[in-house]
Amino acid sequence: MAPGQEATPGATPGATPGATPGAPASATAGPGPVPGPRIPAREPDAASRPVVVDAMGGDHGPAEIVRGAVAAWREHGVPVVLVGQAGVVHAELARLGAAGEIDVAHAADVVPMTERGAGAVRMGSSSLAVGFDLVREGAGAAFVSAGSTGAVVACAVDRLGTAPAVLRPALAVALPTTAGGATVLIDAGATVDPTPEMIAQFALLGASYAQLVLGVADPRVGLLSIGAEPGKGNRLTRRAETLLRGLPLRFHGTVEGGDVLTGAVDVIVTDGFTGNIVLKNVEGTVRATLALVAAQDVGATDCLGRVARRYAPETHGGAALLGLTRTVVVAHGSSRAATIARACVVARDLAVGEIVARLGDRLAIHPGR
Repeated sequence: MAPGQEATPGATPGATPGATPGAPASATAGPGPVPGPRIPAREPDAASRPVVVDAMGGDHGPAEIVRGAVAAWREHGVPVVLVGQAGVVHAELARLGAAGEIDVAHAADVVPMTERGAGAVRMGSSSLAVGFDLVREGAGAAFVSAGSTGAVVACAVDRLGTAPAVLRPALAVALPTTAGGATVLIDAGATVDPTPEMIAQFALLGASYAQLVLGVADPRVGLLSIGAEPGKGNRLTRRAETLLRGLPLRFHGTVEGGDVLTGAVDVIVTDGFTGNIVLKNVEGTVRATLALVAAQDVGATDCLGRVARRYAPETHGGAALLGLTRTVVVAHGSSRAATIARACVVARDLAVGEIVARLGDRLAIHPGR
């Protein structure tokens, strides 16, 4: 498909010049918490297929989304296809001097940011539905959206399906720690009312993600609760703790909110409701603390800026939606262009490294239930 041509579900674009593929550096890490053979990449052309971007999602779509997609292509060599109302998207591309440079797939409908999920599934002509269909049919290597998390998750499950044995998907995001590394927070908002069995699966997904993406050979997993003592927490947490102690992973035990950024564990598992609050609280607290410090002239502005960027959405791009059959990255609803560009890079790297498929294989070996 020539640049600037409108894409249709089922049409697979050819290789795009200028792409700079690359799997996560830790893709060859040692044995992880879930035993099983290395699964070779089954889609070796993932680097040549575009990342499908929901142009209409987010608080600042389509203007910032289109700008971010253009930056992903021009600055990072990530081929993209924008999905949305074609006239609107083409107008934004023209405004950026990118007319004819990026493919556009038309989608008549827009899922509102207030939609929680079920209504989005019924909108068969939305940018989410059309975008997921492109990925499912092989026309895209991954999908990126800054739309309503509930709507994205519901449509992803409906259009792409979950991997074998997976009960519900979970969002994973790597948070920088004071120890210098990162801790995977899972679930960060995909499943707000999980069962204990789902949380057990989230732990397996998070541990394998930490191994494959962060290069942690034997990740320590902590269950977020109101205390570090065994048996602390509500009924959901207590039942999940019992299940986690029986899984083939390095279970550290329960951890508290104060442990999220200390590096005490490599993976923190929780329900999506709590996890999303934790994520946004971390982002907000970092911004507020640095603003207070700056106001007192305690530290150099450039140093404070470097700290702020470590936790900014444009640095991590978004959260990987794990447990599906394809690669999906969910960006923050308030994402600006830089965050979308980074999300496209993350999605491309996850797809090239076959991370999602390999996670599914590991979970199939030990489903955690």
